[in-house]
Amino acid sequence: MSEPQVVGLFETNVVVDEMPGAEALNRELARAIQERRRTSAGTKVSNIGGWQSDTAMLEWGGATARRLLDRIVAAADHFTVDVKSPTERRHEWRAEMWANVSPPHASNQLHTHPGAFWSAVYYVDDGYAGSSDPGAGGELVLMDPRMPMIMMTMPNLRFLGGDGKPNQAQLVMRPKSGRIVMFPAWLSHGVMPYEGPSERISIAVNLLAVPRGAA
Repeated sequence: MSEPQVVGLFETNVVVDEMPGAEALNRELARAIQERRRTSAGTKVSNIGGWQSDTAMLEWGGATARRLLDRIVAAADHFTVDVKSPTERRHEWRAEMWANVSPPHASNQLHTHPGAFWSAVYYVDDGYAGSSDPGAGGELVLMDPRMPMIMMTMPNLRFLGGDGKPNQAQLVMRPKSGRIVMFPAWLSHGVMPYEGPSERISIAVNLLAVPRGAA
């Protein structure tokens, strides 16, 4: 009698990329973000502490913001397919971009981005100043939205995957300057309390898929 097999289902894609020429790009991005910060009070959405800009960074971020977006859009194109029209593109990406400046003690509560297809975060300055101290915190957290319900009665119980390892309820990633992390916009995500030695600067992007030629 054959052994039962696990068939993986509903894969969740997380794309990790390193921005070419990040050092020079980050200097220009940081300059634009700090200038915007000086002239705008910012907004409060998921951020707890710190400063968050409006979502119009593509208008005030200059050519460097557009260059970053081009890299993210290229990744989205590579990892997205129209199953009814795989060779002829019938959609275009409408982008929102905003900046975050996070001093020590800042964090972001878990949230999603309804209406978007992809979301991404880019680290202009991770704030760690080269330190690998895990006590600096500030990790990006990607949470499986299905897990809280099944963990209510038995919080340590996990499904066993096809690789023989337990499925995890969340993925915790340490930021790195110059790194892009892109994930489905429905995926719950947040940022652990940051305790690094200097301010962290990051950029968030939403890509909304709209029919080609739509107003």
